[in-house]
Amino acid sequence: MSAPAAKVSKKELNSNHDGADETSEKEQQEAIEHIDEVQNEIDRLNEQASEEILKVEQKYNKLRQPFFQKRSELIAKIPNFWVTTFVNHPQVSALLGEEDEEALHYLTRVEVTEFEDIKSGYRIDFYFDENPYFENKVLSKEFHLNESGDPSSKSTEIKWKSGKDLTKRSSQTQNKASRKRQHEEPESFFTWFTDHSDAGADELGEVIKDDIWPNPLQYYLVPDMDDEEGEGEEDDDDDEEEEGLEDIDEEGDEDEGEEDEDDDEGEEGEVKENLAKPKKITFEEITVILGIMYIV
Repeated sequence: MSAPAAKVSKKELNSNHDGADETSEKEQQEAIEHIDEVQNEIDRLNEQASEEILKVEQKYNKLRQPFFQKRSELIAKIPNFWVTTFVNHPQVSALLGEEDEEALHYLTRVEVTEFEDIKSGYRIDFYFDENPYFENKVLSKEFHLNESGDPSSKSTEIKWKSGKDLTKRSSQTQNKASRKRQHEEPESFFTWFTDHSDAGADELGEVIKDDIWPNPLQYYLVPDMDDEEGEGEEDDDDDEEEEGLEDIDEEGDEDEGEEDEDDDEGEEGEVKENLAKPKKITFEEITVILGIMYIV
């Protein structure tokens, strides 16, 4: 017969529990210290990776420059390339009023220049022909980090011609629209040059630099959705008219029906032939587009 188990007092149980807690807390503290050491190594590697990535970006940014220059020369041969590109871009087009589009028809070149260390900022230059809106040949907006490390921006002061300030006209149009409860026109695209309220989150600047500038051709070649919808509606109308004419032909005289059917088929053939005709592009424009695609 086994001896009865020795009774353990509450005092002894509490003492053992306290000892276990002290051991557990000590192990946790040591684990935290080791995690902190490992995290410091990870942060060090991340900093090293950032430096290496920056060097690679700087290298390839320089290598891309001759191709950007060649692309700009080719784009200059295509009339209204940049205004078409901006109008076809969903985010930029939302910022364009009718008069903005008219002014942008004089835009001949866009250039994006990233600063030497890339991280410190970039500049966007817009080159214009002589136009009825402002005196400037070049409008620029620059984004950079100031001495405290905070993002900031500065831009060219637009020298508007008398009565042609689109930013003021846009404001007046919006006020009138608000009073009449009409659809408001967007603020003028050119107000962007005077807006420095949040340089660190300048959506338009980021869109131009990161989306449009790397490959503007993809937006220039976007088909006009309004034209496509219009063609679709015309096709539907043609189908309805054709069905109506067929019903009339069945009820009317057979000979007259045949003549009408022949005429309808002729008209339908002409309509389809006209719809099937592609947009006329000159040989020179095709050559230029192929050249830009080759560069991209």
